[in-house]
Amino acid sequence: MASGAAGCPYEVSVPYRAGTGGYASYRIPAVVLTRAGTLLAFAEGRVGSSADDGDIDLVVKRSADGGRTWGALQVVARNGGGTAGNPAPVVLTGGAHDGRVLLVQMHSSASATEDLIRRGEVSAADGRRVWVAHSDDDGATWSAPREITQQTKRPEWRWYATTPGHALQLRHGPYAGRIVVPANHSLPPAVPGDDGTEGRYNGGHALLSDDEGETWRIGYVDDNPDGYVNVNETTAAELPDGRIYFNTRTDATAPGNRADACSLDGGATLATPFRPQAGLVTPVVEGCVLHLGTPDVLLYSGPADPGYRALMTVRASRDGGVTWRPAHTVDGLPAAYSDLVRLDDRTVGLLYETGDFSAYSTITFRRIPMEELV
Repeated sequence: MASGAAGCPYEVSVPYRAGTGGYASYRIPAVVLTRAGTLLAFAEGRVGSSADDGDIDLVVKRSADGGRTWGALQVVARNGGGTAGNPAPVVLTGGAHDGRVLLVQMHSSASATEDLIRRGEVSAADGRRVWVAHSDDDGATWSAPREITQQTKRPEWRWYATTPGHALQLRHGPYAGRIVVPANHSLPPAVPGDDGTEGRYNGGHALLSDDEGETWRIGYVDDNPDGYVNVNETTAAELPDGRIYFNTRTDATAPGNRADACSLDGGATLATPFRPQAGLVTPVVEGCVLHLGTPDVLLYSGPADPGYRALMTVRASRDGGVTWRPAHTVDGLPAAYSDLVRLDDRTVGLLYETGDFSAYSTITFRRIPMEELV
């Protein structure tokens, strides 16, 4: 247990530690709370190294006490000796599958590096493919993954990734029940001399399902290759008025390293393209947004050092993501990817990559009192 500056106790646990459980490294955290109150912490279990490609499994740990302790490691999906990663979980509410946990994910061959894929040197069969699995027993067991690539990926897209972090099921308005999974892709080069690895060819889109994950389609697409905003790993939250707020990682000529956009039609289109959000000071890294529902507060988690993956901080907005303020600083240690979950009326959970000397030594879970965030 750690303490904050004002002496407030923070309950901290470590579900994943590099070099344990048969994996050299754990990356890419995602977390959801099931309808029955079980916390599911997902990650990529990287067998041989911390590299983004190779032999990688999707794994999960379950907690029955709000993240204070964790059960045994479970493998949710394997792709032979290849990669199964980018967990994008969502818990369904209502409908025929009330309480089901859907897990959208990416598969690719072990040798399919992002560089080779972006250059167009990897076949469609070995490249990035989209799959979905589900659990109807609070994450204790999982269905075999089912491929949905033809419904969710345009033929010209090269690199492709879901989220990372949790996905959404909409609660308000005419699109209630829709599943929204933020995702990103890359385009083939359009300028002579380019090879496709240039940042300007990054783009973002959303995956949508109106039948509890049975069928899927592509929603908005934002992939203007002008190099000003390069949409990349994207996170989303539903606001009380039914708008979807999207926030994305970008590395471009625009101010800052974040951009945001809103959808008024359940993720089918964007009201405006992604534009710079310089109010969030951050390095180039994934981040997470979560709307608390009641109170009307939008949270963002991510490192707050402008040049390094360090200083994990939760920031808060009371105006739907227009302006932000620091609400909770974890510490000054290295830190990288993160995900947020509301645990109860008094507590928010933060699952994040961190360590004393590397941001990738552990995936740690921290319980944060709601009173600090609102």
